[in-house]
Amino acid sequence: MTQEQTGEVVVIGPDGQPIAVPADVLKDATAPEANEDEERDVTDLVEQPAKVMRIGSMIRQLLEEVKAAPLDEASRNRLREIHQASIKELESGLAPELVEELERLSLPFAEQQTPSEGELRIAQAQLVGWLEGLFHGIQTAIYAQQVAARAQFEQIRKGLPPGVSLSPEGQPAPGQGGPQQGGQHDHGDTSGGLYL
Repeated sequence: MTQEQTGEVVVIGPDGQPIAVPADVLKDATAPEANEDEERDVTDLVEQPAKVMRIGSMIRQLLEEVKAAPLDEASRNRLREIHQASIKELESGLAPELVEELERLSLPFAEQQTPSEGELRIAQAQLVGWLEGLFHGIQTAIYAQQVAARAQFEQIRKGLPPGVSLSPEGQPAPGQGGPQQGGQHDHGDTSGGLYL
């Protein structure tokens, strides 16, 4: 029974070990979007990934600070301002779909009232959790793209004539009789290479 008959493709994972992946997963990962209403790839939804990562790291650190020390009224007000500014900055690095989701999930603090430590912890933890989910989604999408690329590379490699192999960059491997080999003699170059 071949891999095609079982509906699985073997891909080499990041640790160098073979991984059996259902063939339909690869088809889904490489298939073009058929419908405009379908959910976009999460890697396309983060327009400024470095900015989102920086803000996420800052928010995580703030959550640790809120957990570690008691806060007076002034520091709670300052944290509320930082939290609101962080959300605005995050929104500038995200696609409209993620901005809408973030706005639905992050409830604003009351303007006239100082939030309690508990309210701040909950808001910060919620935002950190949402960002971690976003980061995991991005990692999963990138892994799926890598799996699809490896499968595509393997398909190309199998289609090569016998005796020819490709390097990881997709070029004929050295000494494999690519189109450049033998070209030196056609131009009368008999120098023998770059030896001193």
